[in-house]
Amino acid sequence: MSRHIHILGICGTFMGGIALLAQRLGFRVTGSDSNVYPPMSTQLEAAGIALCAGYSAEHLQPAPDQLVIGNALSRGNPAVEYALDRNIPYISGPQWLSENILRDKWVLAVAGTHGKTSTSSMLAWILDYAGLAPGFLIGGVPTNFGVSAREGASDFFVVEADEYDTAFFDKRSKFVHYRPRTLAVNNLEYDHADIFPDLAAIQRQFHHLLRCVPGNGRIVRPGRADALDTVFNMGCWTPVETFAIAGDEPGADWQARLLTPDGAALSILHAGQPVGRLAWGQLGRHSAENALSAIAMARHVGVPPAVAVEALQQFAGVKRRLELLGEIGGVRVYDDFAHHPTAIATTLQGLRDSAPQRGRLLALIEPRSNTMRMGRHRAELAASASLADRVFWFQPPGMDWSLDDVADGHDGASVHDSVESLIAAVVEQAGAGDRIVIMSNGGFAGIHGKLLQRLQQGVTE
Repeated sequence: MSRHIHILGICGTFMGGIALLAQRLGFRVTGSDSNVYPPMSTQLEAAGIALCAGYSAEHLQPAPDQLVIGNALSRGNPAVEYALDRNIPYISGPQWLSENILRDKWVLAVAGTHGKTSTSSMLAWILDYAGLAPGFLIGGVPTNFGVSAREGASDFFVVEADEYDTAFFDKRSKFVHYRPRTLAVNNLEYDHADIFPDLAAIQRQFHHLLRCVPGNGRIVRPGRADALDTVFNMGCWTPVETFAIAGDEPGADWQARLLTPDGAALSILHAGQPVGRLAWGQLGRHSAENALSAIAMARHVGVPPAVAVEALQQFAGVKRRLELLGEIGGVRVYDDFAHHPTAIATTLQGLRDSAPQRGRLLALIEPRSNTMRMGRHRAELAASASLADRVFWFQPPGMDWSLDDVADGHDGASVHDSVESLIAAVVEQAGAGDRIVIMSNGGFAGIHGKLLQRLQQGVTE
């Protein structure tokens, strides 16, 4: 009989990926979670993995052979306390991945505050297009694959390397478990205020990651980034390649020349020489930088840059990363995972550059992350959304500070304490030619489908 593992927090993007990989390795997999929403819930259901609602001790009867505990779980959780009292063997998700999947692999890891999911998805697709059949575990669902994780059929494994802590019993960043041979560190800003007191604490964890990359490996990073300079100045023992938008950092090894303002067409250069022209469906300078990072990483495992550019011509994006949900009555509705002021600003900039003459840009924003809820980015929020013509802020229940001051910093902003009132305000405002972008790193109380339905009703009435 196959070994039984039960995963606590199974519907998180990372833990859901662990579930899929474990099932493919022959484990019997079950799991518990208190917060179930797509795309992970639908992936798990399609795979036939049994889900339990909540964290009742009954879910661990009879006891599994091993418990894999997500980092959202803490002491006091009924399932955690039951497992500890009865000495059920337990492990963190990152350590399970390291011991069962990564130990004998050439690991390609993508780290940084922003763009990890998109860059990892681009890289996995490039390697797959080149015939390298990589495995991967990504914190989202790449449209080219339709799943967030697979075991692969080669020695190469792409992993999104998150700096968040590992588990309640292991406070190191997840990525220290991965031991990459090829590493990208795309950027670094202060985030995760619930576990890091300041930027220096995050920089120390990133340096732990650098310490794990072998001398015959490769590290890819932006050419200009003060916060990363501090990390690399602590010591680096691995060859480094840099990337930049052409004109920003002339000495960068990899550069992208924007052929259109929105970055939908790029000329890719390596060592000053053009290696390909990329026309694709992604938008924004940040997407161009992600592409450079993925192309450079792929070259380290033998993929010619021209082949990587060909692959990205067919890159179909990632679920919830500026994903077009639909167009109703001339109104386009997008879903985006942006949950940090920089991500909000870059997403809006990409949309603004893509069609400057189109109708208005309406942003619906839920400050859901722990850092947002703690108010650590409060001062930057109004400016981050300044490119939107109208901003509809959602005041999450239980957040102990008000968004009213943020809304006061933007003439076209309003605050709503219910999804229903927010939708009503958006539907009243939206007109043909407008673009609506919904920004949240959670389910946003199902606003996506509800808004599309209300817009459709308005068209048919």
